[in-house]
Amino acid sequence: MHNGKAVVLVVEDSPIIRMGAIDLVVSAGYEALEAQDADEAIRILELRDDVDLVFTDVDMPGTMDGIRLAHYIRDRWPPVRLLVASGAAIIEESSLPLGSKFFSKPYHDHAITDAMARMLAGNP
Repeated sequence: MHNGKAVVLVVEDSPIIRMGAIDLVVSAGYEALEAQDADEAIRILELRDDVDLVFTDVDMPGTMDGIRLAHYIRDRWPPVRLLVASGAAIIEESSLPLGSKFFSKPYHDHAITDAMARMLAGNP
């Protein structure tokens, strides 16, 4: 946590959806960081040691999609919690790292903020 607030990194290639997710994170009382793809997210995680949760899209341009990013983060930064969303595919949570949560787009804002609160409190 940074300044008493949990830090949430939003990874989304669509600027409009990313802005909406950032607004959602901030309105829930968290500090928001943003990345447009997995490569940028990894650079941010390498520079900051205070990211508590990553909220990522699945379908993104670049070297890896959100599922591969989630596994990479779990392997490299095990304490970081993971929320994964997709409008194109329904992902089985069993294909994600243990403890991750999946949401189909369009998602309900309160479902995302409730999941963030539970995960950041240490509850699955």
